[in-house]
Amino acid sequence: MVPVRFLLVFLLFLLSTVAFLDRTNISIAGVALAQEYALTQIQLGWVFSAFLLGYAGFQIPAGWLAVRLGPRNILSLGVLWWGVFTALTALVPPTASHGLTMLFLVRLGLGIGESVVYPAANQIVARWVPVQERGKANGWIFAGVGAGAGLTPPILNAIIESYGWRASFWFCAVVGCIVGLIWYIVARDRPDQHPRVSDAELEHIRAGIDTSRPAARTPVPWRRIFSNRDVLALTISYFTFGYVVWIFFSWFFIYLAEVRGLNLKTSALYSMLPFIAMTVCCLLGGVINDAIVKRYGLRLGRCGLPVIALLLTAVFLVFGSIANSATVATLVLAGGAGAIYLSQSAYWSVTADFAGEHAGVVSGVMNMGCQVGGAITASLTPWIAAELGWKSAFFVAAALAVIGAVAWLLVDPTRTLEDGRLPRSAA
Repeated sequence: MVPVRFLLVFLLFLLSTVAFLDRTNISIAGVALAQEYALTQIQLGWVFSAFLLGYAGFQIPAGWLAVRLGPRNILSLGVLWWGVFTALTALVPPTASHGLTMLFLVRLGLGIGESVVYPAANQIVARWVPVQERGKANGWIFAGVGAGAGLTPPILNAIIESYGWRASFWFCAVVGCIVGLIWYIVARDRPDQHPRVSDAELEHIRAGIDTSRPAARTPVPWRRIFSNRDVLALTISYFTFGYVVWIFFSWFFIYLAEVRGLNLKTSALYSMLPFIAMTVCCLLGGVINDAIVKRYGLRLGRCGLPVIALLLTAVFLVFGSIANSATVATLVLAGGAGAIYLSQSAYWSVTADFAGEHAGVVSGVMNMGCQVGGAITASLTPWIAAELGWKSAFFVAAALAVIGAVAWLLVDPTRTLEDGRLPRSAA
């Protein structure tokens, strides 16, 4: 029998996949949607940014709600919420005098609903997954990012060609609600609440989770968090991460179709490549990260890999953008998407290394930086492309990737947030 904790991690992978299916579907429908609503690419970028503004703005409240309501309930409500707003996207009438405003508000609402995904997933991991298994668990959960974004082009392109762009949003809404219902039926907030958890699995979970810390909650040290060098450096670096990856989530399909001259079917096929690379490298990055930590220590293990990954990303973005062949450009740029996802697990692992009981809030602050970066690229990238060309748009992203790599040099996971003592894993 498959351990229940593995089943829950797999369901979180599916929810992560659905979440990215629902947030990137608009990039595939973007060409048809922009034509129907008479939107410029810059205006379409505003619609893209709306999701990220809602998502970023509710990261910290989402973490609080995951604790307050429990991860099972908040994820179920969140999926239902974003399913409704996904469907509402298809209901905005093209003749509405404020169509752009309505699209903006609907996508903003979608972002608010999806903000609960990873804070709630972290609560499940913290309560269900032993410390020695958390790297693999988080690797699978965040692999859903690449899987969801990668499945979006071929599936939704086929639906759009047969039934129109609105049908793709109805499809996403239905799939999300089905997975959400399965989650509510199967999941429980804690292992001892689940009827299928065996005594052996419960003992294994309890043996691998740190129960030495007091149960009483301590006040969140907001001033210390926002003035901490490691938190600021991570937030800056994750901002650059978000800026780069959301070029792929928001604009890559349109870039291949309109700049590289690929037809809709070929664009959908080629645009899968970055997300396949993200999925593979997300899983691989977690394994490499843990291996380096085990052999060379916490500082080099957590910080060395993302520095190299972000620098490689910059190289791939520059050379991919100047390639003459559409095929070569797609492959090289996909390499950049994969390279940056080698660093994904490090961002989330390092907050647990130094933030202790406040890791949820610290990771929320960090993730907010990522989504702000994504919101900016969704609107700024088409403006740069229109004014200076798409090569310049990728050059800006490459420069930010270098800044993100430099920021990692300021991070020291051997310092704790509380008082500078070494965490037990580094002692």
